[in-house]
Amino acid sequence: MTAFARAEARSAQGLLAVEVRSVNSRHLEPAFRLPEVLREREFAWRDTLRQRLARGKVEIGVRYEPASGLADGVVLDQELARQLVAAAEEIAGMARHAAPVNAADLLRVPGVLKVREPDQAALLAAADALLEEALEGFLAMRAREGEVLKSLIEERLAGICDEVEQVRQRMPGILQHYRDKLLTRLADVRAELAPERLEQEIVLFAQKIDVAEELDRLLAHVAEVRRVLADGGAVGRRLDFLMQELNREANTLGSKAVTADSSWSSVQLKVLIEQMREQVQNVE
Repeated sequence: MTAFARAEARSAQGLLAVEVRSVNSRHLEPAFRLPEVLREREFAWRDTLRQRLARGKVEIGVRYEPASGLADGVVLDQELARQLVAAAEEIAGMARHAAPVNAADLLRVPGVLKVREPDQAALLAAADALLEEALEGFLAMRAREGEVLKSLIEERLAGICDEVEQVRQRMPGILQHYRDKLLTRLADVRAELAPERLEQEIVLFAQKIDVAEELDRLLAHVAEVRRVLADGGAVGRRLDFLMQELNREANTLGSKAVTADSSWSSVQLKVLIEQMREQVQNVE
């Protein structure tokens, strides 16, 4: 399912923004764009996604702008530098041929230059909180989309039930039409057929075109789809399977069609099922 959510906060550590977005995918495919200071959270966040989502190509991006003091990079420990300079001058006074103090040498002394770094623990906690906030908005958006998709699928299910009922109502007429057509052919060739044989031919024809089983299974699958939708939760993969079963019955119905109306019903069923299948790809 497609969705997007964003959460951001500004603190002593700077500006932190978390974005979560997704597009359709049959499986869960997480991807991360994290600043180096938050790289260690990737594995934990993958576990979080697996607990909350079942499918979708999900991307989590984080933007971090350090506070002005932290963004200055390095800072000089002036007190330590003064002490080193004083010590170097004292040594120079004690030795006749001492080399002058070199600033580059002083900078290489451990502790003279310090890198300003954010409070890592506070930064990680803030990032975790923002991810949770963004995920809540993200899941809410997916839930709203899911309700719309549920309504669309329900409409198609109702259409399938209507089409099944029409096929049932046409079956007696198809058998009567075959009986009349058979009698007309016999009359044209001036042949006679024993009543028992005539009934046998009609029974064989009825067995050949009998689609009661397929119609019953179509309605059973429709009922199962409705049950799955009512249960809620992660239902996308179960609906994928049910769409395949519905399509199989519609194909069998089409293979047994002996009239244009029956063929048209099979086509209509396939159209409705395909429309549902496309929507099911968007369902969690």
